[in-house]
Amino acid sequence: MKKKICFVVSSAMTVNAFLQEPIRYLSKHYQVYVAVNGSTDALSPSLKEIVTVLPVSIERKISFRHDLLALFQLFCIFRKYKFHSVHSVTPKAGLLAMLASFLSGVKIRIHTFTGQVWVTSKGLKRWFFKGMDCLIALFATNILVDSASQRQFLLDEKVVSAAKSSVLAQGSISGVDIDRFKPNEKARSKIRKELAIDNGAFAFLFIGRLNRDKGVLDLAIAFSRIAKKGVHMLIVGPDEAGIQKEMEVLLGHCIKQVHFVGFSDLPEDYMAAADVLCLPSYREGFGSVVIEAAAVGIPAIGSKIYGVEDAIADGYSGLLFPAGNPAELSMCMEKIVADNEFTKLLGNNARKRVFEQFTSEYLASAWLAYYQDRL
Repeated sequence: MKKKICFVVSSAMTVNAFLQEPIRYLSKHYQVYVAVNGSTDALSPSLKEIVTVLPVSIERKISFRHDLLALFQLFCIFRKYKFHSVHSVTPKAGLLAMLASFLSGVKIRIHTFTGQVWVTSKGLKRWFFKGMDCLIALFATNILVDSASQRQFLLDEKVVSAAKSSVLAQGSISGVDIDRFKPNEKARSKIRKELAIDNGAFAFLFIGRLNRDKGVLDLAIAFSRIAKKGVHMLIVGPDEAGIQKEMEVLLGHCIKQVHFVGFSDLPEDYMAAADVLCLPSYREGFGSVVIEAAAVGIPAIGSKIYGVEDAIADGYSGLLFPAGNPAELSMCMEKIVADNEFTKLLGNNARKRVFEQFTSEYLASAWLAYYQDRL
């Protein structure tokens, strides 16, 4: 009889984006269940035959009544199925799952931290959300953190203990699907034709949500300083905070060289069309987009914050600059544009580093080894 593991997440999107390969590896040795706010239909088709879905009403927003209901649902599920381990990802799911599994007597309770929403907050908001993470760590028996520098931050903030916490492999929650993220000349030509970018032009790329914590206003300022003929910027991602208009004002004279694409479910095509990724965030987890771009063969310019500094080997697979410093960012961008051979070297190094440390198979094997040491 296989031992039983239950993953708890707020959204099926988290499973589809980060947990598919680990679940496939684990399902060969364990019975895997997923407690999620949704139905089986929300999961990737490849997972439907290997997991059992347990619908739970976990809502993203804080709601005392709904959260109590979800806590009770999880408690009942854990008592009924008697899981050998419960593993949560994302803060809301983590707090509810770790408390419910503690109360129901689950012996192995694991939570994965993928970044802290309170890093850039102050006052009561910081205290409240940091307190949530402290409670998660308190009720968990084991903590996984998706980067070494994030783990050190959590240790310094006294959120986790050294004995409980660890990092899988060299970081990242799930690594990179190298069959999906790879150099693609056909996609490069197609995207550049659609956006009217010459094949010989240089293109920076930002992929992510458009909000202040992603540093997109700094990016607009920096690009406006270095923009010249033949240099473009692709902005791929939803405008969650209505910030595009502010970016357009800051871009000023070079607005026609910037292409706002919106959300795309084919980020790999835009990576193939670009030459360098920019990630000027104020907070991140590991920065998965960095190693995805690296697998395509392009280096990254990123802010020197926890998580990102693990994803980018400064001077080897990309460049780091102080977060919130558009002047330093523009200097990195200028250096990249001016030295084509250096940029190609960084890109080659970045792709090599992914194959050595960050493939999805490598990370999934680390997940399996982690579980086999504990169950």
